[in-house]
This record gives sequence, structure tokens and C-alpha cells, in this order.
Amino acid sequence: MIAVARRELAGYFATPVAYVFIVIFLVMSGVLTFTLGNFFARGQADLNPFFSFVPWLFLFLVPALTMRLWAEERRLGTIELLLTLPMPQWHAVVGKFLAAWAFCAIALALTFPLWLTINWLGEPDNGVVLAGYVGCLFVAGAYLALGAAISALTKNQVVAFVLAVAGCFIFAAAGSPVVTAFLTTNLPVLADVARALSVTDRFSGFTRGVVSARDVVFFASFIAFWLFVNNVVLDHRKAD
Repeated sequence: MIAVARRELAGYFATPVAYVFIVIFLVMSGVLTFTLGNFFARGQADLNPFFSFVPWLFLFLVPALTMRLWAEERRLGTIELLLTLPMPQWHAVVGKFLAAWAFCAIALALTFPLWLTINWLGEPDNGVVLAGYVGCLFVAGAYLALGAAISALTKNQVVAFVLAVAGCFIFAAAGSPVVTAFLTTNLPVLADVARALSVTDRFSGFTRGVVSARDVVFFASFIAFWLFVNNVVLDHRKAD
């Protein structure tokens, strides 16, 4: 598993994909935080403007990472070689996921100038900031697991990207006021389900510095479920 993770992580930096992803993420997060987030106008030394945009940035950038995880292996025909190596199939699934997750962690760590800025401007609660970053990692993990499962369904990276964006958007927007208001009016039974499955709603607790067991279990279960789906899809494709 660790060998697969190392191979995948090194593969990111062997191509321009890693650098493009990191540059776009850092530029967009900075622009959104300081402009739309009204970072200075708020007069508060915290990273809430940054955290409020992270789930939506990951909505487009994470599928760009996951679209090649399995689709590229299938297109090149290297998936057969990978899955015949002397290791359980789920080791490859988890190894690829861990590599992508570690890459997202590196991208988040490179936003440290924002943390330095708020500590220079005031006296923020760094425990809340740390909890927010932990939440960002969980959101990235959730999107990565979903995107990886979708990538295993197709050989086409573009199709994998579009479907992953759509899937992540469903879980990101499930708890938005527009969706919940519509469901409460028309399908009240599904309103509570939508809130319970909303990634952004679960993430909001972390941004307030609250790391609750319920939210941690949700993200862990979400990731485990989609990794399980990924493994099942690979079994099905192998049978074909």
C-alpha cells in the first residue's frame, strides 16, 4: 500500500499536473479570500473567508486529480499489471487514495502565508485555525474517494472529471438553503437526509473549532464507503 502511494505521489510531481494544481489552488484561494471574502474589511484576524471557499475550490480541483487515477490506467492497459502484483486489490485502491490525499495536504500546507498574515494582524485562536485545516483535509478526502470511484468506471478522463464534479456538487450543495427549502416544501422526508449528507454542513463545524465525533465518523464513513465502491467496480471490470 505504501509502495503504491509513493509511486503515485512521485508520479504527480513527474508531470506538470501537480504544479498546475498547486498554483491554481493557491492563486484562487488567495484571490477569493482577499476579494470576495473581504478579508481586510471584516476587521477580524481569522481564516473564515478562506475556509468558506475551500469546499468549492476542491469541487473543481480535486476531480482534476482523481480523473486520471484509474481512467488513465485503464486507457493505457497498465491496470492489469497493477492488479496482478502480489498484493490485495484494496491495497492499490487505498494506496492511490492516500497519495492523492497527501498531495492535497501539501497544497493546503502551502497556504501557510495566510496563517502568518492573521497572526501578524492580530491574535487569532490557532486551535480554531487548526480545526479548520483538519476539516479541509476531510473534505478533500471525501471528494477524492468519490472521484476515485467514478474514475474506475470509465477510460475517458474527461468523462471521469465531469461526473466527479457533478457528484461532488451534489454532496456539497445538499445542505444549502435553496436545496433544503425546496425539499422541505416538496419532499420533507428528504430534507433531513440532504442535511445529513451535506459535506459543507459537516465542514462548518470544523471552521468554528468544533471537532465533533459525529462529523469525524461521517467523513470516515463517507471515505470508506466510496473506497469500497471503488474496489467493487474494479472487481466488476476485472470480471468483464
